[in-house]
Amino acid sequence: MNFMNQAFVCAKHAFNHDDVPIGAVIVCDGKIIARGENQVQKKRNPTLHAEIVAINRACKKLGQKFLDNCDIYITLEPCAMCATAISFARIKNIYFAARDEKGGGITSNARIYETDRHLWKPNVEQLSEYADESAQLLKDFFAIRRKK
Repeated sequence: MNFMNQAFVCAKHAFNHDDVPIGAVIVCDGKIIARGENQVQKKRNPTLHAEIVAINRACKKLGQKFLDNCDIYITLEPCAMCATAISFARIKNIYFAARDEKGGGITSNARIYETDRHLWKPNVEQLSEYADESAQLLKDFFAIRRKK
């Protein structure tokens, strides 16, 4: 199963309910255990980013607060809030599609893992072969919003 493609399915769900189209899936032992899409607009809560939704669902499913044997696939580089939540959840690996030059918390803007102050630092990898698809989905979304 292509986990990043599944994250894009989640992103498209967010798009359809007028949220910024970002999706995330959490994988444990080669299986998806949780999915999340942005729900900020849908639930009127600024903390309900795709990563946070997926982390909450994974912790509930596994009945634990740490996800140290899990990986997360995300269609856009996590913001500082989500990158910190991923660290607190002790997720092992982060795979993301596109960089977020304005709001990215890992490689682009805040770069929160570049300090020694984090108790848990996940491995981070950009899957750049998905970057264009992510960027296009975001461009389409914001073009429609500007027309409204």
